[in-house]
Amino acid sequence: MGHRPMSDDGPERRFRTLFISDVHLGARGSQTHLLLDFLRVHDADTIYLVGDIIDGWALKSSWYWPQSHNDFAQKLLRKARKGARVIYIPGNHDEFLRSYYGTHFGGIEVAESAIHTGVDGRRYLVIHGDMFDLVVQNARWLAHVGDKAYDLAIRLNRIVNALRRWFGVPYWSLSQWAKHKVKNAVNYIGAFEQTLAQEARRHGTEGVICGHIHTAAIRDDHGIRYMNCGDWVESCTALAENEDGRFEIITWTDPLKRNLPVPTVAARAA
Repeated sequence: MGHRPMSDDGPERRFRTLFISDVHLGARGSQTHLLLDFLRVHDADTIYLVGDIIDGWALKSSWYWPQSHNDFAQKLLRKARKGARVIYIPGNHDEFLRSYYGTHFGGIEVAESAIHTGVDGRRYLVIHGDMFDLVVQNARWLAHVGDKAYDLAIRLNRIVNALRRWFGVPYWSLSQWAKHKVKNAVNYIGAFEQTLAQEARRHGTEGVICGHIHTAAIRDDHGIRYMNCGDWVESCTALAENEDGRFEIITWTDPLKRNLPVPTVAARAA
């Protein structure tokens, strides 16, 4: 898609549905400023917040809540007031919201999971996915240790990318690179995808939409369509459903991208 001039009348691209996960409000690594920029350019009739939108783990450790985090929350509330359906499915980092299933906050619905029906009638199970992570479920202390190590990697990532910006080199994710190079990480991602595909099959759906592992994907490897939203800490990605039923992953790592064709990974709901 080519660039169109920004208009004050509305976003450049409107979708049937947007899926956003792993924003981690309250964590220093959250790239909320990029997400705000993304939402100025993209809109949808329905927005799913697929878990870990707020990082309760980080907030317990030390309070961090800059203005951009307030701005994101206010933007979602405005979208709900203007008629968008906003569904919030909590994850493990915002598990404190799991006590509020079935309630509404400013028009935002809180649900344990959802079934999303595509344009072609195919049904997708929408869940965060942490309940299928054996480390989170059976060794929470190890998950917290891993979370600290991940925070360190994100800090290093910010330093690396500050240097890259200085030299005019595009954004690069250190932790994403490590995930694709370390054999155990690759195996973990594959096992996670397979498990989520099995859960979708158990619910009688044709696909699953999730978050949790910060790795955006659209795959049909297990006889079930697996789609992951990615995150807004490293990859800065969202999953979008077009009006024609086509799903795509949109990457938004640089605010200047609004002046360039939007890069996507696309798959038709065929």
